[in-house]
Amino acid sequence: MLSLANVDSFYGRSQALHAMTISAPRGAVLGILGRNGVGKTTLLRTILGLTDRSEGVIALGGTPIEAFPTHERARAGIAYVPQGRMIIPDFTIRENILMGGFAATGARRIPDIVPELFPYLMDNLDRPGGVLSGGQQQQLAIARALACKPKVLLMDEPTEGIQPNIVAQIEDIIIRLNTELGLTILLVEQNVAFVRRAAKAFAMIEHGTAVESGPIDTLTDAMVHKHMAI
Repeated sequence: MLSLANVDSFYGRSQALHAMTISAPRGAVLGILGRNGVGKTTLLRTILGLTDRSEGVIALGGTPIEAFPTHERARAGIAYVPQGRMIIPDFTIRENILMGGFAATGARRIPDIVPELFPYLMDNLDRPGGVLSGGQQQQLAIARALACKPKVLLMDEPTEGIQPNIVAQIEDIIIRLNTELGLTILLVEQNVAFVRRAAKAFAMIEHGTAVESGPIDTLTDAMVHKHMAI
């Protein structure tokens, strides 16, 4: 569904990705692993065209999109749940969700699955997003991304900073988005146990490139220790 071949990416003169080559299987979760600061967020931002420039091939469903501006990549079917959630605090829950659909497709409706996944949001549509807890804001960020009607969902550490009693709910929702909606998901996550439970394949990132990749059952404890231990 989504592939990168020999992609370099830059912030100004600083090169952040080096010959990045990965492939996300259609309708599966690809776990993106690695220590902090190795290029995982930059990988997602590069897919969206949010770095200063990139080189190499980025393909969605076999169609090269590396020349597309960001809004055209969104309209082609890529949605993003960023690290830190980045909801607009003064917008209501309703406005935050609708903004996602308007940005990608021009649609102004809440996706049918949102009430099922996030009943709290539906019961509080007129509350400002800024008053929500971290877990509720993460739910809102996911609902906003779903309003884009994506084919591919990029998720950057979706369980980071979430209260422990909500983490399992977020994890289960991500798995449902994959299994029930058939979404292809690139999941940047430090929780290796969750990645092993949710993902079909993985890519281990080090110094801006993929140093290990393959089916999730080939992710060994030795790999995790080598590339993720502090």
